[in-house]
Amino acid sequence: MKIIFSVILLLTISLMQAQELPYYEISESTENYTAGSVAGRMIDGLGFRYYWSTEGLTAKDLAFQSAEEARTTQETIEHVYRLSNTLLKYTKTKFEQSKPREEMSFTEMRAQTLYNLEAVSNRVKASKDISEFDKEKDGEITVPFYYLINGPIADAIWHTGQLASYRRSSGNPINSKINHFSGTVRK
Repeated sequence: MKIIFSVILLLTISLMQAQELPYYEISESTENYTAGSVAGRMIDGLGFRYYWSTEGLTAKDLAFQSAEEARTTQETIEHVYRLSNTLLKYTKTKFEQSKPREEMSFTEMRAQTLYNLEAVSNRVKASKDISEFDKEKDGEITVPFYYLINGPIADAIWHTGQLASYRRSSGNPINSKINHFSGTVRK
């Protein structure tokens, strides 16, 4: 009886912790389509996929490498983290990192990446005109917003797909209850 109670308690705590991070599910979409709301929703889709591609990874999963010259799962996660910081920079989103990358555990880097993506999404959705990110201000380097779409956003989506594939290859497939289409989790 104690074992069953302990298992239920652990599962409940794990589920509660999982829901604290952004992108367990994607919120309802807005009724009005703007450039900012569409770009923000792309980032939300990335966040949702990243959340579930990295949820519950084990040390074995993190060490997985599809080929000798390929990145490990952990190295791919670090790359997506750096891409999220690139998005912060070029959308001029001020968002503090919890600690330097070199000091982050997998769990901390995963959480920080999700928070970074949420901050960028909120910033982009709040924009009246996403071309504002193309304009130089106070000597900041800028790039056309289109470059962010086909650069770090598309690259992060690509690598998040790799993470889902890597975890399947290492014997830990993604949760079958998630719905990529609606951004929800079946109960």
